[in-house]
Amino acid sequence: MGLAQTFGVVVVGVEAHVVRVEAHLASGLPGMSIVGLADTAVAEARDRVRAAVLTSGARWPSSRITVGLSPASLHKRGSGLDMAIAAAILSADDQVVGDRLDACLLFAELGLDGSARPVRGAVVAAVAAARAGLPRIVVAAADHAAAAVVPGVRAESVSSLRDLAALLSGAPRPDVLLTGGRSPSALPGDPPGAGGSPPGSPDAPGAPAPDLADVLGQPEAVAALRVAAAGGHHVAMVGRPGVGKTMLAERLPSLLPDLTDEDALTVTAIRSTVDEVTGLVRRPPFQAPHHTATVAALVGGGRGGHPVPGSVTLAHAGVLFLDEAAEFGSACLEALRQPLESGSVQIARAGFTARMPARFQLVMAANPCPCGLGDGTGEQCRCRSVDRRRYLARLSGPLLDRVDIRLSVGAPLPGAWSSSHTGSDSASVRQEVTGARLRAADRCRRLGLPVLPNSSLPASVLRDELAPERAAADLIAAAVGTGRLSGRGADRVVRVAWSLADLAGESRPGLAQVGHAMTLRDWIGGGLDG
Repeated sequence: MGLAQTFGVVVVGVEAHVVRVEAHLASGLPGMSIVGLADTAVAEARDRVRAAVLTSGARWPSSRITVGLSPASLHKRGSGLDMAIAAAILSADDQVVGDRLDACLLFAELGLDGSARPVRGAVVAAVAAARAGLPRIVVAAADHAAAAVVPGVRAESVSSLRDLAALLSGAPRPDVLLTGGRSPSALPGDPPGAGGSPPGSPDAPGAPAPDLADVLGQPEAVAALRVAAAGGHHVAMVGRPGVGKTMLAERLPSLLPDLTDEDALTVTAIRSTVDEVTGLVRRPPFQAPHHTATVAALVGGGRGGHPVPGSVTLAHAGVLFLDEAAEFGSACLEALRQPLESGSVQIARAGFTARMPARFQLVMAANPCPCGLGDGTGEQCRCRSVDRRRYLARLSGPLLDRVDIRLSVGAPLPGAWSSSHTGSDSASVRQEVTGARLRAADRCRRLGLPVLPNSSLPASVLRDELAPERAAADLIAAAVGTGRLSGRGADRVVRVAWSLADLAGESRPGLAQVGHAMTLRDWIGGGLDG
């Protein structure tokens, strides 16, 4: 009798999958069935949708209704498909305009009174619509502010199923928000801040951000942090309590350039799954989990078919800081090895498997021993030598082998507080870092590679097109031959050398850059065994 289709979306963790919703009306005993691996919430939509249609004043078809959700192999979860299912049925029954649904994604739960209700994940759904080439997304009014932050898709909101029918028919709707950006003024029912950036939003002014100029008396550590920012390199710091390790780590995000459009969309979508967002996140995130965090809190978990992102995903495209790293459980630290290599993490639980992005810059800080006084001569340290070795041995060799820059942070230079001179500020260093990253990006394009930070360059090109000068390559080969560097460590030295060359404006790393990169890998400023 009738066939129509709409587009909905299913949110799984921090990703969304566009779902084609097809409704077929046929002669036979009246009833409705939903096929396509639907969970309980989706299967119960048949009762919610029927009540919503009838209370909205529409006619419920006296036909055999089959709703197909495609792709059929994807598990469908949640109530966000309600509006798409209702629109498909009404379109198949010629009660709404079907041709207006072809380029539109519908994402809202329906109440029994026909009202459109918000569903968590509006930002993720809007990102999925943009990537699928759908120019419009229709959400509940309370979700409009979140969906509207995504460029490339027009976010429209409706308050009810009746309102959706008016939108599809082109009828005037003065009480409904119709805009692809933020509204000039918030409407009744919109979340706080729908009319602009509220205090505390990513785009609103707030407390001053940490600045590198606050760091005094640590020139070597500041210089190393500049290199780490330029190439996206991981950092490990060891030093006494109070020498500035945490202060340095907290200021690393201020040295990083703004996120690219792609990263900004991904980071905004991730944050929207755990918090309310009112604007596109443009600054790199910073995550600092406590050392008592569990493996699930660090890499992600979830149950009941609902994945929950961990700190590694919340830090995607930003910085993950592990303060008191030696106090973290060994299982937590070792769980970082896979995302450090792949840039993603796969969570497998009973009932679901989810892959989440986890490309972050790792910064670890630790004391040299349990009492914290075992650096340098260690004259004030009362720990036994075996305790000192066991303490730092918690940072395993395979984990540290993935860390490009290792710092032994000593006491600040004498007179640092009495001097009126301040160090480099974050803005000036960020400008240098941005220039270095632009040079690295141009090099990747010339070689036909995806634009990546130096820390993620493929190993194959490091020994071919991006090999350092001959004398520098011989130095690396000698270090590998004596066991000072592993194969992975040699590649990481070359990557750091390229970051040093980009900062200096050199066309290729030479002996100076490679030698400096090897020094940065050897706990500069101290004699710790790396």
